[in-house]
Amino acid sequence: MADQQRLMEVLDGLAEAFNNHDIDAIMAFFAEGCSLDLPRGTAPHGSRYVGRDQVRRGLLTRFETTPDVHYGEIENFVSGDTGMSKWLLSGTTLEGEKVRVRGCDFYSFRDDKVVRKDSYWKIVV
Repeated sequence: MADQQRLMEVLDGLAEAFNNHDIDAIMAFFAEGCSLDLPRGTAPHGSRYVGRDQVRRGLLTRFETTPDVHYGEIENFVSGDTGMSKWLLSGTTLEGEKVRVRGCDFYSFRDDKVVRKDSYWKIVV
């Protein structure tokens, strides 16, 4: 079982890297063979990216579509090899639309590295 304090530090580091828009720092937390599920997509799991190159590409879409994206009101939790991060995403899309949405990420870890990130958002209509 993973060290709970270490995984909390990983989640804190991920949040900082995301808010710094530092894709290299973000990817340093991900294992080889990792996967990412983003909320939007044509399948029940959303859009799935597998492997470090695809995950990097999937994560970059957040910064490309919402260049000033910021994650605030972050709450992190860890149990065993699983972590969860709750947040309030805010920013402005390329079209000038202001975005504020609550969401969470579920993480699976192996050897203190992310092997799976599964993201969920509230749907704002």
